[in-house]
Amino acid sequence: MHIFVKEVEKRGLQVAVAGIPKTIDNDIAVIDKSFGFDTAVEEAQRAINAAHVEVESVENGVGIVKLMGRYSGFIAMFATLASRDVDCCLIPESPFYLEGQGGLFEFIEQRLKENGHMVIVLAEGAGQDYVAQSMHVVDEKDASGNRLLLDVGPWLTQKIKDHFTKIRRMPINLKYIDPTYMIRAIPSNASDNIYCTLLAQSAVHGAMAGYTGFTVGPVNSRHAYIPIARVTETTNTVKLTDRMWARLLASTNQPSFLQKNEAMQEKLDGKTSDVINNTEITS
Repeated sequence: MHIFVKEVEKRGLQVAVAGIPKTIDNDIAVIDKSFGFDTAVEEAQRAINAAHVEVESVENGVGIVKLMGRYSGFIAMFATLASRDVDCCLIPESPFYLEGQGGLFEFIEQRLKENGHMVIVLAEGAGQDYVAQSMHVVDEKDASGNRLLLDVGPWLTQKIKDHFTKIRRMPINLKYIDPTYMIRAIPSNASDNIYCTLLAQSAVHGAMAGYTGFTVGPVNSRHAYIPIARVTETTNTVKLTDRMWARLLASTNQPSFLQKNEAMQEKLDGKTSDVINNTEITS
């Protein structure tokens, strides 16, 4: 959209360019929330509930639900918190590993022994480096220059199945659900309908007031006009030091995946590690 603004200025046209922040991943910087996010979380919760019913009805049931979130795990995180039936949430911002102490395999086995079933919510961008390393795949990019994501859902499903059937000799019933297109295709809920109307009205008011090259959205709960360049210069991601992620860890009681991976710990500062490791004590 920034290109459109420059072209309009170059041609000297009397045209106002206004943008509406639309991405259900909620990864747009500056604004509080993007349009479609609430609807996505609400529908994702239904998929999680369906997975929970499936795995609860069989012995050693493991449900994996893959949700949207290329670089930001907001949908997975909020759907997990809303559901209360999720045992583990994996997002792009928080690296994980499978084997060894504190790994995902150990946690799955522990939950199956305790509850007889478990549900894993997986953001589509989670563990991409891990998957690429395991599959020996070279990074590829699409026509827009964005990194092509590997399909982490089937990969993780197969890894779990192989580990428990071939190594642990432990029978499990695996259910994999990918509700991506169901979530994208549904009509927006009441909250997003109202939000979209407010965004449209704000965009029209800004254009009629003589502004151009701007987008609209709530900043600290107040609707504002923001230069397009400001919202595109960075991506909004889940902060592992924020309380919301700490609440998720307290809710799922999942491992931090930091115990035996120094390379992962170097990516996080000391404050992050303290928040994650002390979650069980303070919750």
